[in-house]
Amino acid sequence: MSHLERKDCAAHLLAFPYRANIPLDYCIVEVIFSELFHLPTPRYLEVFYGSLLIELCKLEPGTMPQVLAQATEILFLRIDTMNTSCFDRFVHWFSYHLSNFQFRWSWDDWNSCLRLDPELPPPKFIKEVLLKSLRLSYYQRIREIVPEAYEALVPAKPEPHYKYAGEGAAALPGTQTATQLINILRQKASAEEVLTLLKDLPNPREDDETLPDSRFNPLKIDVFVQTLLHLGAKSFSHSFAAISKYHYVFKILAESEEAQICILRSLYELWRDHQQMMCVLIDKMLKTQILECSAVANWIFSKEMTAEFTKMYLWEILHLTIRKMSAHVNRLGRELGEARERVSARGGHSSSSEEDNSSDEGRNAARADKPTEEMVERMEEKLEAAQADQKNLFLIIFQRFIMILSEHLVRSDTDDQDYNTPWYRWTIGRLQQVFLAHHEQVQRYSGTLETLLFTQDLDPHILDVFQQFVSLRA
Repeated sequence: MSHLERKDCAAHLLAFPYRANIPLDYCIVEVIFSELFHLPTPRYLEVFYGSLLIELCKLEPGTMPQVLAQATEILFLRIDTMNTSCFDRFVHWFSYHLSNFQFRWSWDDWNSCLRLDPELPPPKFIKEVLLKSLRLSYYQRIREIVPEAYEALVPAKPEPHYKYAGEGAAALPGTQTATQLINILRQKASAEEVLTLLKDLPNPREDDETLPDSRFNPLKIDVFVQTLLHLGAKSFSHSFAAISKYHYVFKILAESEEAQICILRSLYELWRDHQQMMCVLIDKMLKTQILECSAVANWIFSKEMTAEFTKMYLWEILHLTIRKMSAHVNRLGRELGEARERVSARGGHSSSSEEDNSSDEGRNAARADKPTEEMVERMEEKLEAAQADQKNLFLIIFQRFIMILSEHLVRSDTDDQDYNTPWYRWTIGRLQQVFLAHHEQVQRYSGTLETLLFTQDLDPHILDVFQQFVSLRA
């Protein structure tokens, strides 16, 4: 149980009886990192390992910080070959650790990475650490912690880009309506009043007969989403309150998956420089069923997100989306199992004597608490529908991975270029990460995936990832 009490755990580690015979500090750090980087997932919460290392540094201030710094340097030197999941955990741990020690670090020791391609792991690591540190601090502080030479890796200021008030806004078709919308939202307009105002906006899709779904109006969605979230930009709480108040408007505007992707585009356009805000708002919209998981997956792999494809936050969004779907399926399965048990229990021990000894009120309460066969059947149907949605989500994700990787491999072969680029390594690493991080869920549908997607005619570089995953359960 020591993992629940970091102080006790740190004290026990440092009280190892044979510490005089071994370099204990080095052994402790090595074991902790090996646990943190354990695949597919660490045994305990990631934050436990970070808090434990902080506690060890406090208990052994003369030696542990130096040992930990050496370990960090070694890991950084080997980062080119680090597994993608471990890369993410390294970023999370290091930024968390820095935030607890005033962000002090010998940044000059890593100056050599500034001359490298920004997509290579060393500069990518530093940039992601600064982005993660931004969530744990504030923008000006992050600018102060690194030398001027690192300017190219410093994140942009996390502020909204509201296009209907920016340069050139007057020429945009929705600007006038956006201005009116701001006024009525500040006056606490009802959902019906908002929809009435948006009603007269022209639909740019109506003239294009090639579009599969012209029912939704992207201009309506953009004006509403950008304006509402701009007004709620002060904090997460303000944004949540705005989404909650106008949830009905979101549901009316986002009837189809294409419309939901349009919401995501508008959200990205507004908050592209604030990754945490995007993650939090998308999570909120999934919880409130404004967005479906499949829409988020398709948006992540869309052409508009090509420039963001190797950034960690995008995969954070994908994984929270998959986890949301998995939690929904697990909850329905758990409820169905409990309902079946109650039905079986009701049929197994009811007797006339028990009924005679119980009051009418007690019998009525028992009946109300126990589901009927019809209720169980409806629960089974719900679970089957949820599992179908889960399978469809994985099919979308893996199909998109196959498409973009295949395009890259074919293009590299046609142009006689090396396929093994930084982009390829990140993308193949993310594919492996999805398999490992969600192995229990993916395993249920491995037969379908093998039949429909990971067929023998697929490029071996991609097929090998699937076959390696399957072999883990062989």
